[in-house]
Amino acid sequence: MSVPAIHLYDTRRRAVVPFEPLVEGKAGIYTCGPTVYAPQTLGNMRSQFTPDVLRRLLIAAGYEVTFVTNITDVGHLVSDADEGDDKMEKSARAQGISAADVAAHWTEQWATDRRRLGMLEPDVRPAASEHIAEQIAMVQALEAQGRTYLIDDGVYFDVSTFPAYADFAHLNLDELEATGRVETAGKRHPADFALWKLSPPDSTRLQEWDSPWGVGFPGWHIECSAMATKYLGERFDIHTGGVDHIRVHHTNEVAQSECSLDVHPWVSIWVHTEFLDLKGRKISKSAGDVLVVDTLVEEGIDPLAFRYFLFQAHYRSQQEFSIEGVRSAGTALRRIVHHAVAARDAVDGAVNQDDPARTQPYRDEFWGHLADDLNTPRALAVVATVARDAQLSAADRWSLLADFDQVLGFGLADATDPEAADDSAADPRIAALLAERTAARAAKDWAEADRIRDVLAAEGLEIVDTPDGPVARRRT
Repeated sequence: MSVPAIHLYDTRRRAVVPFEPLVEGKAGIYTCGPTVYAPQTLGNMRSQFTPDVLRRLLIAAGYEVTFVTNITDVGHLVSDADEGDDKMEKSARAQGISAADVAAHWTEQWATDRRRLGMLEPDVRPAASEHIAEQIAMVQALEAQGRTYLIDDGVYFDVSTFPAYADFAHLNLDELEATGRVETAGKRHPADFALWKLSPPDSTRLQEWDSPWGVGFPGWHIECSAMATKYLGERFDIHTGGVDHIRVHHTNEVAQSECSLDVHPWVSIWVHTEFLDLKGRKISKSAGDVLVVDTLVEEGIDPLAFRYFLFQAHYRSQQEFSIEGVRSAGTALRRIVHHAVAARDAVDGAVNQDDPARTQPYRDEFWGHLADDLNTPRALAVVATVARDAQLSAADRWSLLADFDQVLGFGLADATDPEAADDSAADPRIAALLAERTAARAAKDWAEADRIRDVLAAEGLEIVDTPDGPVARRRT
């Protein structure tokens, strides 16, 4: 298998460009991770899905990849204007627990959700609160260059000292009110941003540290710059995140990093994922009234169906979300898994018995689409064709699908046939429990529905959503 030369759309250059690693055979990726004050929405998880696909593609292409995604557990204010409460402090005080406990809970939830969505574990997962020294050092470097100033509430970066500040996001600095950044008393320019915030003199924060400027906490933007640099170097290959980070967070990262490190460009390619369009729908009943992975589980949907759903749209296009759309994706995924398992079992898992004359054109097409700026919809269409092509032998089909699963991440090597026998059909008691759960969900009695799910899980059964309704199948 040979992956073609990889091309990606670079936000900074506004063009699709070839991936040219800084170090031959290696690739470094930094992804903006979660602010762990609440569950991560399905929209948040889309911005995690894109770098997972990219990372898998690079690995398949033979690169040694270092993948870093951070945990923001301090310093992310509710406003891009460097005003308002710290999201972590606000959540901790509301719950009457420590910020560390809030962070630990939601970090584990995020990590669990990533696994449920078939994402590879990060190579490095640094937390902002554990890298205060690195952040202070970067601020000091900027201060030594005369790029900062101190006002009553903290140390700020002076954007006038970086003439290229507006270039990354094509900003008009005279119209910054449109970005939502407002004037903070003492700031020299609305675009100037906090590097280190000072704790209010009349109160004690849950998270604060000594610094050369006084007791306080880091600004949100400096965290990513310091951690990315520590683990990937003063220059690295790829930085990813959501499009909502372009105008403020990533613009500020570029400014403070290129100045403090005296490099340009700091990052070779910036990859940004578009929004998941929720159309204002908020249907989860038990996870903070937002759409999260648990929402899918509550609806009887395998989280991997959402992974399949995300493959159906290009990462640079907005994707309209609906439960019905994810259910349809789940149906398509089950079809793929059924054909893959049948082929795998027919050849006893061997992947080297295919006929290259039949399989190579499919390989070229699949990997070619992914190498072309991660064109997942076209790559997925190849997968569907392989699954139903009657001209392919079982060995051909399994060889291809096992190869493609390096990026698909559906776990086909260990999958069970989703069309296997329904345990609920053979056991009236199980069938009755499923009927009771369906009734409980219809009555919005989520506690009872969850109780029944847990009873079945304790017996080694999982509930699987099918076009004909939920069934219980034995885990293998």
